[in-house]
Amino acid sequence: MTEPTTPQEFSAGSQRAITASMLYSLVSCPHRVTMDVYADPAQRDPVNPFVELLWERGSSVERERMASLEIPFVDLHTFTTKEKAHKTREAMAAGAPLIYGGRIEADDLLGEPDLLRKEGTGYVPGDIKSGAGEEGGDDEGDDRRPKKTYAVQLALYMDILERLGLSAGRRGFIWDVHGGEVPYDLTTPRGVRNTETWWDFYTAQLATARDIMARTHDTLPAYASGTCKLCHWHSSCFQAVKAADDLTLISELGRAKRDAMCDAIQTVAELATINPGAYTKGKKTVFTGIGPDTLTKFHERAKLLSSPKPRPYLKAPITLPTHELEVFFDIEVDPMRDVCYLHGFIERRGRDNSTEQFIGYFTSDTTPEAEKTAFAQAMNYMRRAQPCAIFYYSKYERTIYRKLQAKYPTVCSADDIEALFEPTNTIDLYSDVVRPHTEWPTHDFSIKTLAKYLGFHWRDTHPSGAASIQWFDEWVKTGSIETQQRILAYNEDDCRATRVLLDGIRDLT
Repeated sequence: MTEPTTPQEFSAGSQRAITASMLYSLVSCPHRVTMDVYADPAQRDPVNPFVELLWERGSSVERERMASLEIPFVDLHTFTTKEKAHKTREAMAAGAPLIYGGRIEADDLLGEPDLLRKEGTGYVPGDIKSGAGEEGGDDEGDDRRPKKTYAVQLALYMDILERLGLSAGRRGFIWDVHGGEVPYDLTTPRGVRNTETWWDFYTAQLATARDIMARTHDTLPAYASGTCKLCHWHSSCFQAVKAADDLTLISELGRAKRDAMCDAIQTVAELATINPGAYTKGKKTVFTGIGPDTLTKFHERAKLLSSPKPRPYLKAPITLPTHELEVFFDIEVDPMRDVCYLHGFIERRGRDNSTEQFIGYFTSDTTPEAEKTAFAQAMNYMRRAQPCAIFYYSKYERTIYRKLQAKYPTVCSADDIEALFEPTNTIDLYSDVVRPHTEWPTHDFSIKTLAKYLGFHWRDTHPSGAASIQWFDEWVKTGSIETQQRILAYNEDDCRATRVLLDGIRDLT
């Protein structure tokens, strides 16, 4: 949720328009749209510095990409709102081959596509993004697919062009951080088994946005650890969710599942008291999208959250490696520059915390040569450390190491990466242990949440991967040793938090 959502009006009046940024927000969180339109702005949190960085970086990528173009284009991005709309109409009427920074509107729709490109007798819209142009493709069996947030934005522009009689078809494109063009064909199905087209998806989102604007569709706040923390309504919404004892306070019980259950069960306390069997019919429950095992899992988590003295527990026995040397592993990545800038390790011997030592391999700059060197240093360290047990949290490290190997095949082979992450001695605590084998009285299973529950405290006042990226950007621009040390300290604390969690898991019964 990183799109600016300042109110926008039509050039010729004061009516609030439905914009691309509004649809972007709607896909991520419908309640954000409600809050942006109707809530008191004084309730907003200050804009997160990382979000500001994303906006700044997005603008920078956009400027750099346009400056590098070797073809002529009409540049409208510096004009005022009214001038921009007028000049966009003029440029399209003149058949300009490429328009940058235009503004188009029709009925209640308003769009400011980064690009409008002439194709045949009409135009197709494009946006310049500072991230990848598609989702997926990061791990085994993970196919690339359009991003929902990007698709609805491009679709809004297509819709306006259609209404103006200037469309070249229901297609658009993204120029992404990798320098390529990613086509978006909105006439295609969203998936192999999902026959809904991307255009159908857009029209459904547009209808919801209109209902929210007309106040005929009510939305509710929800807790989602992955998307809420950067939102400017985070504090306000979390207070409301807590006050309502909302079901989304249960880990992995998201908005859709909450909405499926809310007619029968409204609160965590209510869910804690139910008999799951009363809502089960054979291999299904009465709740759409929730099977019997999932309902039982949520019931158990509700009981934990509602208990006056909750204790985490093991759901099934686990076997963990018992090497003398244990290594706790965490990386830091800047997705906007597409660089892994830090590989951090804490090693411990004999489960004696006094033996802990932090080793960090920090890139000397943002060049591929520097990234390759740090990657090679990290791989050499893990080779030297053998035999050992390696612990990390989530599949992200493995995904990034596969990407790094593909970028720098002289450092190691693909087989070397697979051998490194072979699960006998290299354990993903999140995927292999926490999710399948434990329960915790927390609202989510992030490493920050679980380590803090176990009493661990980060040295930084606002620790997060997003903050680390912001600090890295500052270091790139200033070369500040203090900023670099802040990043290293944060990564060291992440590694130590993984050790704290491992010890906490071993203490569970």
